[in-house]
Amino acid sequence: MTASQRLIDLRSDTVTRPTPGMRAAMADAEVGDDVYGDDPTVNRLQTLAAGRFGFESGLFFPTGTQSNLAALMAHCGRGDEYLVGQDAHTYKYEQGGAAVLGSIQPQPLTNEADGSIALERIAAAIKPQDIHFARTRLLALENTIGGRVLSPDYLRAATRLAHSQGLATHLDGARLYNAIVQLGTDERAAVEGFDSVSLCLSKGLGAPAGTLLLGSAPFIDAARRWRKALGGGMRQAGILAAAGLYALEHHVARLEEDHANAARLAAGLRTLGLDVTEPQTNILFVAIPAATVDGLRARLVAAGILASVGVRMRLVTHLDVSRADVEAAVATFAAHFRGH
Repeated sequence: MTASQRLIDLRSDTVTRPTPGMRAAMADAEVGDDVYGDDPTVNRLQTLAAGRFGFESGLFFPTGTQSNLAALMAHCGRGDEYLVGQDAHTYKYEQGGAAVLGSIQPQPLTNEADGSIALERIAAAIKPQDIHFARTRLLALENTIGGRVLSPDYLRAATRLAHSQGLATHLDGARLYNAIVQLGTDERAAVEGFDSVSLCLSKGLGAPAGTLLLGSAPFIDAARRWRKALGGGMRQAGILAAAGLYALEHHVARLEEDHANAARLAAGLRTLGLDVTEPQTNILFVAIPAATVDGLRARLVAAGILASVGVRMRLVTHLDVSRADVEAAVATFAAHFRGH
């Protein structure tokens, strides 16, 4: 890679940088002390998001991991249990925070190929009222999960099942707007049946940080207390909230571009004889022959392409990846694999 070469970063959509318009909004943000509830920009973001998704209230967090953890702790007490997919972020990638910090027992369940959890598995995992068992309190789902969009019919059926058994429901909306755009639905329809939603602003939407937790007013009051205990109280957070507002106003519709670029990338890699998943949103997976991994890694680095190279390789498109970048990436893969 040369000093003047532009990096193409396909590792994750978390790597996006604020656009000039977003930076301007952040610089001009009106701020106050959010722990006191005095930051007008934070308050505006929370109100806007809650209204869009049909909830009473919202709460701004620095990260999605903290938002999810506060939600689990607000829904569940010490010794309670939540049902969660084996591949879900809250179970697999958050260091067991629910158990370590919340004394909440996770009951992991196998995810199906489409990212769902079979309704039969959910029903069978709900514990009876017996002193030998943890009390099952919550069903937590994720959308999207591994780039896959859960179907609205499935979400309705799963949340109805949970509610019929007295469980609350939480949605980890790590890439929720990607699902909304892919389905062509609206915000309220996308979260129908959920008692709380964690909405990440810092992935495809492009904000540098921030996640919103949405729910009823009493639930958000409880989550606010847990946010403080978890160290998530921020002061002049309007600078970050302004980025979130800008993202919601300017970066939602453009997610279609990321999805289209992921499809182009997948199609281009498939022409090289590689086994590539068909992306539903902005994430695709590629099977790389083990003998070629080291060479591919070196070639990508030399070309200024950042990627997590392995035998099962995840590639992610986002607002900092253009169509020309996708074509350059395909050309680099082609130069490597046609040599093999």
